[in-house]
Amino acid sequence: MPHPVEPHARSAGLAPAPLQLTDSLVVLIVDDVPDNVAPLHDALDEAGYTVLVALDGESAIRRATQALPDVVLLDAVMPGIDGFEVARQLKAQPATAHIPIIFMTGLTDTEHLVAALDAGGADYVTKPIKPREVMARMGVHLRTARHVRQGAVERSQARNALDAFGYATITVRERDGRLMWQTPLARDLLRNYCGTEAPATPPAVLQWLRRHLGEALDQREPPRLTLENGPRRLTFRLHQRVGDQDGEGAGEEGAEEGGDWLIVMQETSDASVLSSLAGSFGLTAREAEVLYWVVKGKINRDIGDILGASPATVKKHLERIYAKLGVETRTAAAAMAINRVPLLQPQHGG
Repeated sequence: MPHPVEPHARSAGLAPAPLQLTDSLVVLIVDDVPDNVAPLHDALDEAGYTVLVALDGESAIRRATQALPDVVLLDAVMPGIDGFEVARQLKAQPATAHIPIIFMTGLTDTEHLVAALDAGGADYVTKPIKPREVMARMGVHLRTARHVRQGAVERSQARNALDAFGYATITVRERDGRLMWQTPLARDLLRNYCGTEAPATPPAVLQWLRRHLGEALDQREPPRLTLENGPRRLTFRLHQRVGDQDGEGAGEEGAEEGGDWLIVMQETSDASVLSSLAGSFGLTAREAEVLYWVVKGKINRDIGDILGASPATVKKHLERIYAKLGVETRTAAAAMAINRVPLLQPQHGG
């Protein structure tokens, strides 16, 4: 049987195109001696694996980055870029860091085995290679890797579903308060309400989280945080502690010190309330806004700051509001508005 050759060698002179892989598990064998590769290649192929081959370290990195195999069987000692360096480079790239690497080595000294594991190897087998042993070792690591990736996919799908229903989610690392992950909707909301960008967690959110951390650790949901922006508000709810981290910036050091906190955000609006106020009393849009903030207990100066108007202008709007409602005081105007528009009654946690 002919020896396997590196796939891109079949089309010399052409840049390797991304591989269209089947549902079968993909194994990348890396060894500079084709005679070592052939028996293992044949055994894996007969077992139903899709087998790729690289005959040097540079090709191994290229093939792994291109094909994203399920597992890499890596020779430790090769000319040029050796297996240890290949492993280090693959583990340094986010796209390939999750791939389990099993070293194939004739080196049995403890220092070499330690070096293999330190470089990112999940396991090792010694030469001469026994295909059945290799497949048994592969099975353990493939199941673990697939389980971890499936969990990451499920978490991502859940977060995207929250986004689709008007919620947004972020994760904040407990150890240092760093914002580690956010959905697109969360990113936009934090910009609008807090003027912050990841990895900075908004100070108000960080203070709220640290103030109520003890309640969360006791499995009690802490009070929700609400930030207001005109008639719109953004509510933060501490959802759960995420012990197994995924995504950019997540690493072993985060898991060792408490993991991340998953926070669910939802924006609500009183636009319908403003419309009801205007319709119920024949108010202009700006008069409805002024009455809305009167109900919220704001004084003229505060209302002016919110609406970008002077206190004198707010006072003139109020005089017209009093005339339309047939009242003479702020308290009476607020009471009439609440009676006519029940949605103005307090119903949001703070």
